[in-house]
Amino acid sequence: MTNENKENTGDGMSKNALKKAQKAAEKAAKKAEHKAQQNAGAGAGGNEGKEDDCAEGLYGNLAMNRSEKRQPVTHTEIRDLGLNNANQMVTVQARLHTSRGKGKQAFFVLRSQAHTVQCVVAVGEKVSRQMVKFICNITKESIVDVEGKVMATDQKVESCSVQDVEIHATKVYTVSAALPRLPLQIEDAMRGETDDPEGLHIKVNQDTRLDNRILDLRTPANQAIFRLEAGVCHLFRESLRARGFTEIMCPKLISAASEGGANVFGMKYFEKEAFLAQSPQLYKQMAIAADFGKVFSIGPVFRAENSNTHRHLTEFVGLDLEMAFTHHYHEAMLVIGDMFTDIFRGLRDHYASEVATVGIQYPAEPFKFLDPPLVLEYREGVAMLKEAGVEMDETEDLSTPNEKLLGQLVQAKYDTDFYILDKYPLAVRPFYTMPDPHDPTWSNSYDMFMRGEEILSGAQRIHDADFLSERARAHGIPLDTIQSYIDSFKYGCPPHAGGGIGLERVTMLYLGLDNIRKTSMFPRDPKRLTP
Repeated sequence: MTNENKENTGDGMSKNALKKAQKAAEKAAKKAEHKAQQNAGAGAGGNEGKEDDCAEGLYGNLAMNRSEKRQPVTHTEIRDLGLNNANQMVTVQARLHTSRGKGKQAFFVLRSQAHTVQCVVAVGEKVSRQMVKFICNITKESIVDVEGKVMATDQKVESCSVQDVEIHATKVYTVSAALPRLPLQIEDAMRGETDDPEGLHIKVNQDTRLDNRILDLRTPANQAIFRLEAGVCHLFRESLRARGFTEIMCPKLISAASEGGANVFGMKYFEKEAFLAQSPQLYKQMAIAADFGKVFSIGPVFRAENSNTHRHLTEFVGLDLEMAFTHHYHEAMLVIGDMFTDIFRGLRDHYASEVATVGIQYPAEPFKFLDPPLVLEYREGVAMLKEAGVEMDETEDLSTPNEKLLGQLVQAKYDTDFYILDKYPLAVRPFYTMPDPHDPTWSNSYDMFMRGEEILSGAQRIHDADFLSERARAHGIPLDTIQSYIDSFKYGCPPHAGGGIGLERVTMLYLGLDNIRKTSMFPRDPKRLTP
């Protein structure tokens, strides 16, 4: 070292060490000053910290809502916005659907369930460039709070459900941010399925949708589908309650297959074997034997069918009903037919907006029905098919293609998408079906169809214990596995009939959709057990 470097200062430090200490102190001071400026200039969300940010505190990321005490704010629903709100200040909480910056402006669309509204923000007296930049950087699908003035638009906003007004935003806060990278884009998932040669042919395949069902369910069409499906349940309940039916709850863990078939999920039940119920059939009948008269049930149904078709699920929601009658099973059959008319009329009159929303993405012909419903005998249906060139035996069960063809023939002849087919061959019905009293080739049973697909299978049930045992043996069913069911008819039981309906299938066919997975919120089929 040189003598200069070795020379000590008065406090024992060398000049070299002193210079280093001074530089470090200056650096620390500058860093502290910069941090102080940032803290002084930052907005509510930690913005760029410039002193000229006129929108300080009017935008940013809110702290996680942990239900701290907050000043109550009245939020307006997007669906309620219209010209009646013009020139009013509103606060809206919704998802950021899309956003785009344009110079000193930003246009962004908010979405709440099936409803959307356009928002505008522009640099001005209380809007800074930093605020516009912040809004443009909010990730799609984030939940935001927006305060602004509702303004009438010169032209309709065709891309939104709210078309006559837009919101001129004055405050924008992120409530819950979404990840920047989404497994599917909502705009892609909600594109219409049309044959427009000039349209964007971007499709999200079914597996991608179902693997990311939470995102897929956010589309307006899906929001509408499941609101309408809930409407089917509501109308089913109300129609039957008005006719004196009682809702009952039936077990899903049972000791024997409900319908005597092999398509049942078995499981270990402690030291015994048990099954998931294929239907509440046996318990509905027991309720009739217990003098409830008219009953219905809504609940999950399980079918171990390895069917990867457009209309089969291994778990679906069953709408089941059963009723005692006095003279003839048609008393029950026609009640069911009228119940369907109630449902169709209710959907038409009270769910028109949901039907229209679904139709934007999945166009279909409006569902047609007659009041009272059309009733044909099975033999009449077979005759129509034969006349159309189908070769089949009169007592042969309908194949899926023949079901669809018959539906088309009925629609063309009678102008209805719903009809009842009565008097099925006995050989194709379950063991508890009452045979026709005049010809044992036939049975007191019926199916009901929508757009050429079966949505209900029903019949008069055998209510005599000895005759029921005889029919069970004929079907090869061990009596000890259904003894409690048979015993329930030993103490007197009124004649009765009923049927079982698949909720998802009814919704699918009413809306004219092509796959039942579109009407099951989290579908279960042979290949899917998640999410």
